[in-house]
Amino acid sequence: MRWEQTVEFAALSDIGFRRQNNEDSNTVLMAARSEVYQQFGHLFLVADGMGGHAVGELASKIAADTVPLAFQKARPDPFADALKHAIEEANTVIHNRGEKNSDFRKMGTTCTTLVLSPQGALVGHIGDSRCYRIRGRRIDQLTFDHSLQWELIRQGKQRREDILLQQPRNVITRCLGPEPDVEVDIEGPYPVAPGDIYLLCSDGLTGLLTDPEIGLIARYLPPVEACRLLVDLANLRGGTDNVTVVIARVGDLPEGLSESSVPMLAVRPDRTSWGWFAAWCGWALLLAISIVLMISGRVVEGLLVLGGVLIGFGALIICGLRLKTLAGPSDDQEQTVLWRPHRSAEFKLSSEFLGMLAALEQTLQATALEEGWSIDWNDHKAAYEQASQALAAREFQAALLPLGKAIHVLMASIQEARRRMDRAVKWGGKTPLPPSRAKSPIDPADPKTPPEEQKPGK
Repeated sequence: MRWEQTVEFAALSDIGFRRQNNEDSNTVLMAARSEVYQQFGHLFLVADGMGGHAVGELASKIAADTVPLAFQKARPDPFADALKHAIEEANTVIHNRGEKNSDFRKMGTTCTTLVLSPQGALVGHIGDSRCYRIRGRRIDQLTFDHSLQWELIRQGKQRREDILLQQPRNVITRCLGPEPDVEVDIEGPYPVAPGDIYLLCSDGLTGLLTDPEIGLIARYLPPVEACRLLVDLANLRGGTDNVTVVIARVGDLPEGLSESSVPMLAVRPDRTSWGWFAAWCGWALLLAISIVLMISGRVVEGLLVLGGVLIGFGALIICGLRLKTLAGPSDDQEQTVLWRPHRSAEFKLSSEFLGMLAALEQTLQATALEEGWSIDWNDHKAAYEQASQALAAREFQAALLPLGKAIHVLMASIQEARRRMDRAVKWGGKTPLPPSRAKSPIDPADPKTPPEEQKPGK
């Protein structure tokens, strides 16, 4: 990736609807000059703390503060070694802090860090916070969830379609803090293509939205608006956890610089492919031997070898189908170049998805009128009408941005009401009453109804 390629980014963290405090942390550290970029690259981090009370919040904050500084200090080492050392250093700091105070003992946090550098996209990871890459109409998960679910799937003890019904979703097998030593996964570096979008998030998002939904929103909305809509959707679906999203969109190549002139890393050999090739060569050799034996008059020996050939053929077919199922979608120009992602999905901006968003907006709008929320109806009306016109013309991409904004205007009122209630609980006094009922310039039943004909709660 070139320094001249712009990186548009955004980060958003929200407490959700069920938690008393936000235990997520995030960091974005952009290189300000070319020489700084060549040495350190751009760094993005998401950490999801755990431990109860303020303990998880402290652990994630330590990770978010320690990793960038430790990475820069270790940077004379190769990028991958420096990032691994930085995350291990954060583990040491968190663990030592926990050992000094019994209230903090066993506190922990996930940590997923992305570095965009001249060598490509490098990911350091521990826990179940994720890093995705969106390229074209495909979303690739670049990190492996260190969770009970994913470990059982990897060991072949459970099928992916069964695991969600049988195991708790929040049990992780690795994190920073509880133990003095940790095993850190380093993924990449992956070559970065113009237009690539990288998304880091806590499980407060992935527990409530599917990969195709995440990829679709990040692909078709600017980073700021994408973060807002992703968080709003997670909250509308229950808001059961803190939600943190960081998005980085890589810009086009500068004029005069072709894609072929961008330095690319040597492709890592695919050992699975080489093993598969060797297996088929062995099968072909046995087939040839059986034919030679039968032609030379040794029919019995030839038939025995041929039986082994047929059994081997069946085994190869079964193994091939098994590998295809585990690997997910087949490789194409939109998939990772170096090796397979841990999971991939394709997405498409459709009328069904926009219809789902429109239905949510209508429900929110009706509730806002009924409950008398304090809404900036002018902003809402402008966004709502723009979305309605685009939907009527079946211009789906043009409808997504204003539809997301209309939802956010309504959700902002809910968030403000919650903040007022939290302040009242924290500082004492009466819990604030809902604002007086306000008329909407848009009736959910008839967007064209003039404001003077509206009735609150209709």
